[in-house]
This record gives sequence, structure tokens and C-alpha cells, in this order.
Amino acid sequence: ELIHCIGGCCQSFHPGCLEDKVSSVADFTCKHCKDDNHACFICKKNSSVETQLGEVKRCTVLKCGRSYHSECLIAQAMINSSKCTLHQCGTCTTKEKEDTNNVANPSRCKLFRCIKCPTAFHIGDECIAAGSIMLPGLNIICPDHFEPLKTTPHHQPVHVSWCFVCSKGGELMCCETCPASFHPICVGLDKTPDDEWFCRDCRNKKRPLYGEIVWVKLGSYRWWPGEITHPNEIPDNIQRLQHGIGEFVVRFFGSNDYFWLNKRRVFAYQEGDTGATSSNCSRGISSVFNKALQEAQESFEELVSRQQKIQDVKQQKKRPVYKHIKVNRPIGSVQIYTAELSEIPRCICKKTDPNPCGPESECLNRMLMYECHADLCPAGDKCQNQHFQKRDYPQSEVFKTTWGGWALKTKTLIKKGEFVSEYVGELVDGEECMRRIEHAHKNNVTNFYMLTIDKDRIIDAGPKGNYSRFMNHCCDPNCETQKWTVNGDTRVGLFALGEIAAGEELTFNYNLDCLGNDKTPCMCGSSNCSGFIGVRPKNGNGNNKSVKRKRRRNESKNLPKHDDFCFRCRQVGTLVCCDVRACQRAFCLACLRLTKPPFGKWQCPWHHCDFCGRRAQHFCHFCPNSFCASH
Repeated sequence: ELIHCIGGCCQSFHPGCLEDKVSSVADFTCKHCKDDNHACFICKKNSSVETQLGEVKRCTVLKCGRSYHSECLIAQAMINSSKCTLHQCGTCTTKEKEDTNNVANPSRCKLFRCIKCPTAFHIGDECIAAGSIMLPGLNIICPDHFEPLKTTPHHQPVHVSWCFVCSKGGELMCCETCPASFHPICVGLDKTPDDEWFCRDCRNKKRPLYGEIVWVKLGSYRWWPGEITHPNEIPDNIQRLQHGIGEFVVRFFGSNDYFWLNKRRVFAYQEGDTGATSSNCSRGISSVFNKALQEAQESFEELVSRQQKIQDVKQQKKRPVYKHIKVNRPIGSVQIYTAELSEIPRCICKKTDPNPCGPESECLNRMLMYECHADLCPAGDKCQNQHFQKRDYPQSEVFKTTWGGWALKTKTLIKKGEFVSEYVGELVDGEECMRRIEHAHKNNVTNFYMLTIDKDRIIDAGPKGNYSRFMNHCCDPNCETQKWTVNGDTRVGLFALGEIAAGEELTFNYNLDCLGNDKTPCMCGSSNCSGFIGVRPKNGNGNNKSVKRKRRRNESKNLPKHDDFCFRCRQVGTLVCCDVRACQRAFCLACLRLTKPPFGKWQCPWHHCDFCGRRAQHFCHFCPNSFCASH
């Protein structure tokens, strides 16, 4: 039975643990809230005791309630002092400091939080610091609470004998928490500090991660390349060895030996590292070391490639950056034509007609693809031929496709011949269009949004446009482009070729009027697909096309929707999907210890007993562990 404080600290107490007797449980306020004297969550000291640490600030996040000294916030290198680091990933924050283009993903809200300090990490091996102790729930003890033992040799700090900046020896100053050494002048100092000194990585709270390639110093051996091993891959005999908070297992390349180490004994491997040559090494040790260097280089290249794929997937999930506009914007010398009222054609429709200026009417303007002018049309406000001017679009939304791109789908039923949207963007001339295409090719940009109006004007919906820019190409589309004259100017609209159901993707054939798509592979999947955008679709029998389309639709319904992340490590990338019917599990190649996807049908480890390998009957829905009836 707990009593909750309503004073803002968000703490709970047992009634017997309180000094004063509680009169009202509903209006209970603890002593610290009454006196406004809260302890700092970092140093555990009250403001009345430690006045030199500055005033105590409370975290602004709702229901957090933790308080901090201003000096303690600076010591923890917090980016935003009004929001404690328990609400932001420490690894992502460090990457953001190193690279301004690498911004943490705010949508990943679930965090592992340390119970001893304001440190948090995103769930998943990509962010969790090596050496963290996992506790029930989403609680951890981070490796910052490592306590070295004087009687343990590998707990003592060891430093390199060269500067990390210039790679030369001499008088060096050493970091207190890692093996890094520097010349004072190389880091902008005049002399070696008298007090404790920490390198930039340690000040920014950079911690080793699982799977990283590192240099390791153990005993009298030379610096040796190794890999920080994930806890799920540690051998049982190594797991049973004595270890504590902040220690992690390193696998040594070349010998495949394992040992428990800490941050004081490792530093990051860099591309091209070869290690210092030593004339005292025997021929046998040299051969093993050369083998270890080769394995480290291959593992490092594989790690960089895997991280790049993950980063590419993250970038694909972000909607392309553009400015939403409602009408075309001319660029440079390009002009938008506006006709005089006397030059605009006038139809002969009447207000009393059933559907004045409608699709089934005999409106002359509609037949000639002219829009009626609001001041000239005899039908007045009942005119149904002003879709461009009124922007009468059906409701639609942008969504993520299964193949990784973006698309547009309708939210309402669209009848045949109805106006879907106007293709809007920047109006550029031919010279500017070619300049933009050349710039895109130089920067490896493969997405183009250019559509020609006439020989002097081209619509570019890349930097600016509306939702129509997300409509994909299809060799068998449900929409088509039409050029209409609106108040004397030519504008491009998209119209339905047939009835389009709600939730169906909107597509049109780019044909050869779209610029920039030179032999771009087509992903539409229709039966008459030409294989490339801009190539004329294949001709086929209509009956066969309908049969194939129906068969493909039925097959797509029966396919299970697999997870888009690994069931073991929760990361994205190249995944192997289980072929068992109704199983949605997927695993990455690293967790399966494979270099390429298996051939033929494959069953994931979730369907086999962890002990004997027989068919599992009891399954854990939070991890791949499963057991048969005997185990």
C-alpha cells in the first residue's frame, strides 16, 4: 500500500516509512515538497547542504519529478537543462554531437533507464551501451557505475604510448576513463592539467557498443584487435566467470579467445589500422596477429556496411522534404498567362439544367477542355466545370509502400472521369530543367518530379508541390493527365480512368512527358509492365490480363505480413522471413550467424526447442526462446 505525493516530485511512500502521520491520503504532500528542498538525482544532496552547486531545477517532463543541481547538469553534459537525460537516448545524443546531420529519431520513445543516474538508451542493440546490467521491466544499471577492484589487474587503467591526434610519442597526458593519450598542444592546451582530465569522447559520454571493433590491451600482450560480443553470443563457460557492472566480453580476432574487460582497456578501431610493428614478437605470434588484423578489417567493413544500410532505411522512412503549395510558382523568366475576360470562351449552359457544365452535359467548354470562368458562366454558382480554380480534390493521404517508397491513395470513392488533383510545382524553362537534372545526377538523386506543359515550360514538383507529387508510375494506371486551359493558362490535371475504390493507390503513366527518368526500373507489377519508366507498356490479351490480375490479388491476400525488424535484436536491415504459415517472425543474418539468406523454405528458430531441436510447443512472445513438451 503506497501513498502518492501530489506536490510534483511524483514519489510514493509506505505509510510506515513516513515520520509524520498522514491525515488525508488524497491530499498528501511529502516533506520535501512542502519545504521545497529536493535532493539532486545525480549527487543525492539537497540544495540546503550544497549551495555551491547552484540552484536545484526540476525536470519539465510531466510525471518525472526529478531535480538536479545546475552544476550537476553541466557535469553530465546535458543538451537541454530543462529536460533531464532520462528522456533522451545517451547514444543518439553523442552521435548528434559528433555529427550534426545525425539527428536522434524522436518517434522511438521506449527507453531503458538507469536506476542510479539520469542515463537512458533506446531499446535495441544499436543504442544500448556495452556492460549494462539488465533489470526487470525497462530498468538497467549503466556501465558508468563501474567500480574497479585494486586486486584485479585488468581493472587498472592502461594508456597508449602515442598521441591520438599526431600519432607521435613524447610527454603525454592521459584520459582518466579510457586509454586515450594526447599532447597538450594537440588538444589546445598550454600544459598538462594538474587535476583530472577527460578526453572529448568521455566528456560527451561516448560508450562502447555491442558489435563494435576495438583494440584491446590484456596483460603483457600487445594491443590486439577484437570485437565486443553480444550477451546472447557469449559462451556458457565465459558467462559463468566473475564479472560486474560495466564489464563486457571481447572476442579476440585470430585466436577466438574471450575475456571480460571494461572501457579502461579498449579503444575504437579505425579504418586502416595496422597496429604498431614489434621486433620482439615471435614468428608464431606475428602470423596470428596478421590473421587477426585481416579478420578485424573484414568485420569492420561488414559493420560499416550494416550501419549504412540501417541509416538508409531510416532515411527512406522519412517523408521527402518539400514545401506544400496550392498553385504553380514561376521561376526566373517563366510567366503564367492570364487572359482578358473578352478572350475567355463562354458556354451556353443554364442554371435550370440538371447538371450544368457537368460530365454528362453538352458544355462546350468542357468538350474543348476549357474551364468556365466564375463571372462569365451562365450557370453561376451551380457550374460544375471549375475544379482547378476551386481545387475540388477528393480526400487522399500519403502512405509508405511495401517496397520502401511513398505513394498516394484516395480515402473516398472516385467515379470514372472525375477530377482527382492538379499537378502543381515550380514552373521552369528548358535550360533550368536541364541544370536541375544534371545537379541531381551529380548528387545521386534518382527521384524526379518534372512534367512538361509546353515547349517552354516544365512543372518541377520536387522542391515545391502538392500531394500529387507522391503519385507513382504504373503501366496500367487508374488516372491520366489532361491539359486544360484555365483563364487563358495551360494547367495539368489528373482524372480517373475508371472507378477507384477508397483506399486504392492513385497512379498514372509517366509516359515520355516526364523528364529525368532515364531507364528507371518500374515497380508497378502490372501484367503489361514494360520494366522501365518511360517505355511503352506491353500489349496483351485482356482476358489473360484480368485472370493474372485476379490471381495476383488472391496470392497477395494469402501472403503473411512479416515484421519489418529482427525478432531477436529488434533492428532493421536485410531480413530472412519465416516460411511457416501464419508466422510473422523475421531475423537478420547476423543473429542467424549467416552470410547470405538460406535457400528454399526456411523455418525460424522460434519453431524448434532450444535444448533438443525438436518441434516446439511452448513459445515466448517476447524473444525467440521456445521449448518442447519435455523441456
